[in-house]
Amino acid sequence: MPGKKTDIQDAEWICQLVEHGLVRPSFIPPKPIRDLRNLTRYRKAQIEERTREVQRLDKVLQDAGVKLSSVASDLQGKSARSMLAALVAGERDPEVLAELARGTMRKKIPDLERALVGRFGAHHALLVRTILAKVDFLDAAIAELSEEIERVIAPFDREVALLDTIPGANQRAAESLVAEIGADMGRFTTAAHLASWAGMCPGNNESAGKRRSGKTRKGSKWLGAILTESAAANGRSHDTYLGAQHRRLTGRIGYAKANKAVGHSILVAAWHVLSNGVPYEDLGADWFQKRRPEAHVRRLTRQIEALGYRVAIEPLTAA
Repeated sequence: MPGKKTDIQDAEWICQLVEHGLVRPSFIPPKPIRDLRNLTRYRKAQIEERTREVQRLDKVLQDAGVKLSSVASDLQGKSARSMLAALVAGERDPEVLAELARGTMRKKIPDLERALVGRFGAHHALLVRTILAKVDFLDAAIAELSEEIERVIAPFDREVALLDTIPGANQRAAESLVAEIGADMGRFTTAAHLASWAGMCPGNNESAGKRRSGKTRKGSKWLGAILTESAAANGRSHDTYLGAQHRRLTGRIGYAKANKAVGHSILVAAWHVLSNGVPYEDLGADWFQKRRPEAHVRRLTRQIEALGYRVAIEPLTAA
């Protein structure tokens, strides 16, 4: 068997497998989707590299005793970039540096003066200058890739718009979902089929009273990353069904497994909106309470009784 191929060689490698009869053609996405997949995956890699560079930047500043990130939430904001440029140019006076703050950051000038007192040396300046140059290069690369993705994905604008209606799946996530699972759900007979193919469907392996591992099969790491990020975004939402599901599961099975479960729900929703051609309809953050109101009442009662109070539940009668 030939050796492992890189992502860029995916298309040629797949075609060779089809020619040798090792892969069923029905599971090979069309060329526009393969091209889109290469673009979105490479953009994702560049975004992750940019994140690592920004983390390196903060580490260099911390090593120099400069606590800029404790005051400025974004080291790539205009105020922070102006201060960093001045540091690289040789300015060391905290008061002068703090005066470079713009907009709402000017309210934090006293905090900035304290944060910018450090031991920033020549080697720190070299590292920061190099990191900032690389971040700027990556920003330009990401922007160029996004423009090309916008051009290539134009025939699938309707599918992207439908996926964008799913909570947590923004424009970029919707583009990546189309690239990873395609726009035609005819290859997946059911939503469960898609979830199984993607490795997002844990099993329930139990026989003769013995429970074995229900670990999911391995799927695309790129698709898994998209779904995990979208699921985590739902964990910060307080007015959606997926947000309520995430909070409910986090308390029971932990944050990581909750992300997996909500990611599964997002993938199922994606199959339905693409198969039926209709936008996502949210069930609401109170759906779990409406589904089993008695269980919700019992849970609240236990919580109140744990605080040392006695609870008497009486249903309201219609006026």
